[in-house]
Amino acid sequence: MRALLFIVPLALTIYAFIDCLNTSEEDTKHLPKIAWVFIILLFWIVGPVVWLVAGKARRNAATGTGTGPSSWQRGRRQQWVAPDDNPDFLKSLKDDKDARKAEAESESESRKAEKAEDEEELKRRNGGSGPDDKTPPTS
Repeated sequence: MRALLFIVPLALTIYAFIDCLNTSEEDTKHLPKIAWVFIILLFWIVGPVVWLVAGKARRNAATGTGTGPSSWQRGRRQQWVAPDDNPDFLKSLKDDKDARKAEAESESESRKAEKAEDEEELKRRNGGSGPDDKTPPTS
């Protein structure tokens, strides 16, 4: 029986703390949400009771506005799209692929130009007598 005097307030505090954390800022009444968290945790028995009575805006189930997710949360859920269905994400992938392809092509062109310059330099050093040299040797 003595344990019950400890367990019930602890359970009430835990419930109120989690309820406060899951409540949106716009649904809290009278104080900011962080203040309610401190009240619940510092005033062990009174804090959770005050939160349950006065801290949260309760909705009437008879009017059709239950205690489900807020309108902001419902709107966020409807707007979420999987990446493979999101046209903006797919476009960004295509743009990244095109940018990498253009970069690879420009790098390939620069390598070809460097190779041609190196071959010309090699021909000049060897006096123009290479296997691709079509000019007849001069004596």
